[in-house]
Amino acid sequence: MAGITLEHFVQKMEKLKEERDAGDFKHGEYDMRLSRIIQELRERKLEADRGELNATLDDLLQRGIITPAVKTHLEKRLGLS
Repeated sequence: MAGITLEHFVQKMEKLKEERDAGDFKHGEYDMRLSRIIQELRERKLEADRGELNATLDDLLQRGIITPAVKTHLEKRLGLS
């Protein structure tokens, strides 16, 4: 199974935010979807080094795609912190 590119990860996170902003999620569904994205990243591996991933997370945070809490959660779950 091929690894996941940073571009694909960013697209998934942007889509997740769009759906959340549109009110498409029931209670707890955002957390479940985020968890699935993280699981996929861990299983298939991300085609990026730590520096690239950290820069991408910083960019997602600055653009408002993720919150500081989600950034911290991603860092912990992906072994960046």
